Amino acid sequence: MTFAFLRRTTGAMILGLVLVTASVLPSFAATVVTVNGIAISDTQVDQRLRLFRMEGNNTGRKGATDQLITEAIQMSEAKRLGVAVSNAQVDEALLQIARNLKVSQDKLIQMLSQGGVSSDTLRDRLRAAIAWNAVTQRAVVPNVQISDLELDQKAAARVSDYQKFDYILKEIVFVGQGASGRTAQANRYRSSFTGCDSAVQLSLGFTDAAVVDIGRRHATQLPEAMAKELAGMNVGGITKPRVVESGVSMLAICEKTQAEDLTFMKDDLRAEVGGSNLEKEAQAYLTRLRNSAKIIYN
Repeated sequence: MTFAFLRRTTGAMILGLVLVTASVLPSFAATVVTVNGIAISDTQVDQRLRLFRMEGNNTGRKGATDQLITEAIQMSEAKRLGVAVSNAQVDEALLQIARNLKVSQDKLIQMLSQGGVSSDTLRDRLRAAIAWNAVTQRAVVPNVQISDLELDQKAAARVSDYQKFDYILKEIVFVGQGASGRTAQANRYRSSFTGCDSAVQLSLGFTDAAVVDIGRRHATQLPEAMAKELAGMNVGGITKPRVVESGVSMLAICEKTQAEDLTFMKDDLRAEVGGSNLEKEAQAYLTRLRNSAKIIYN
C-alpha cells in the first residue's frame, strides 16, 4: 500500500509545501543545511525521503531536502508572526488523516513504522502545515482582492440559455411511498392541470396531494435537469413527475420572465476565484521569503 492518498490529504491542508519542525534527534545526526538558524539534519532528510517513498513521491533526496528548506522558511515566518501550533491541533490533524485512509490512528502509526518512518516526521509536517495555513490567513488573505467585474465576466461566460429565466413556482407533491402508484396519480393530475390558479382545487380530487408555494426562483438556483425542463415550458406548464423523499413531485410555472441573474453563480465563483488568487499570493509570499532567507549548506 502506498501513501499517495496521504500525500494528497496533507497537501490539501496548505497552499504550498509543508514543513518539519526540529524534533529530538540522535546526538550523532549531522547538519546538512541551516535555514535562518534552523538546522536540518541528515536524519530528517532520510526520514522525509522514506515518507516520500511511501507516498509515491519520486523527487528523491533533493526533493526531500528542498521541502525541508521550504518548511524551515515557513516556520521561521510563523515564529516571526507569533503563530503557535498546539500538540492538540497536530493530534487532530493526524487523526483526520487516519480517518481519510479509513484506518485507526494506531494503524496509521504502525504503517509508518513498517516503512521506517517515525510518526514524529508526519506530526512535524502536519504542525508546519497548520502553522503555514495560519500565516496565510494572517498575512496573505487580507491582501487578496476579488474584482466584481472579473466575477461578472466569468459568470456571464458560464451562464447557459436555459439559466436566463426567473420563475414563480408551485410544487405539487403526491405524498407517500409507492412511486409507481403515486406517479400514475401525478400524471393524471398533470394531464388535467390548467394553471396555478386552479392548482389547489384540482389537488382536492386526489388523495394526499399537496400544493406548496415555492415562490420566486431563478434558474441558477435550480438543479440543471429541472432548469432545462422549465426553460422549454410556458406559464401554466407543469414538469414531469419526479420521485422525491416525500413521494412524487412536480413544479408548475405561475410566472416566467427573462432575467440573467448572476448572483448565485457569482457566489460559487467568488470562492473559486478567491481560492485561486489566494494560492497565487501565498506562493508569491513564500518566494519572497525564500529569496531573503539565509540558507547555509554544510
